[in-house]
Amino acid sequence: MSLKIDVVRKIYARQGDTPERVLFEGLSLELADGEVCALVGPSGTGKTSLLQMVAGLDEDFTGTIEGRPPDIGYLFQTPRLFPWRTARQNLELVLPGRVERAGELLAEVGLAGSEDVYPQRLSLGMARRVALARALAVEPKLLLLDEPFASLDTATSKGMQDLVSAQLQRSRPTTLLVTHHWHEAAALADRIVVIDGSPARIVENRAVLRPRAAE
Repeated sequence: MSLKIDVVRKIYARQGDTPERVLFEGLSLELADGEVCALVGPSGTGKTSLLQMVAGLDEDFTGTIEGRPPDIGYLFQTPRLFPWRTARQNLELVLPGRVERAGELLAEVGLAGSEDVYPQRLSLGMARRVALARALAVEPKLLLLDEPFASLDTATSKGMQDLVSAQLQRSRPTTLLVTHHWHEAAALADRIVVIDGSPARIVENRAVLRPRAAE
């Protein structure tokens, strides 16, 4: 089933001296089942806000999101791990009673041996891997990735891209990826959608012309 996004209007209400702002007006996008779509555009154009609307975390807009599945994986810009829980315990929050599966997922993202480490002792790249494992733990039909490689050094970013690519190839969730970098979008996505303007609209929608990996 395809995911259909139709945002007629999204407004940020006036707050103090900050005037009302129309964020989106007439934005429509459809993703085929299993498609990977990258959202690219300048900062402040609402890419993260759109992810939150798709996830159901923000329902304060006029329009509809159709085809949203119940199982959604969301990788936020920051890892958002509970500091008082180990890497494995953070995964167990979405995998209650499945200790072995939590360990397997951590191994899949290259963190075997770090299961009992607390977030404050993990590097940013390691914490992002835990957050990725958590997003994948629910076996999502819809995966939302919000700048998953931001603030990482080149080697760590490349490693994370390889991990994400492998997981997308393996489980084929419908995926919406937010990034500022065209090379990341081209490496991972089937389609690149550029958002710009105020109100923000889709100004470019192009397929990535490259072969997909064999099944």
